Amino acid sequence: MPEYKTLSRTTGATVLTLVAVACAAGLADVLRRRRGRRMRASGVLEAPGAAETPETGGEHIPQGTGTVPRQRRTGPRAEAVRLTPAERDAFAVLVRRLSEED
Repeated sequence: MPEYKTLSRTTGATVLTLVAVACAAGLADVLRRRRGRRMRASGVLEAPGAAETPETGGEHIPQGTGTVPRQRRTGPRAEAVRLTPAERDAFAVLVRRLSEED
């Protein structure tokens, strides 16, 4: 074996290749399952747990599509404090002092 082809280098390349193949296979599986859920939810395919009841008029209702609900709000409300003219002037003086120190 040539000097530049050591056992650890060959083993490392093999392991890295196997990890990359495993990640690609996992990603393909996740994407395939997600596409299948979308098709079942849109009614293209019948979902395995689809229920056909007389109340729904024979419509297929997918059971448990596995989606995450949207969040209702993005964060806490912004607070505002009204300052008196004296407080505004004091704040302006403070900002001027801090900017002069730089």
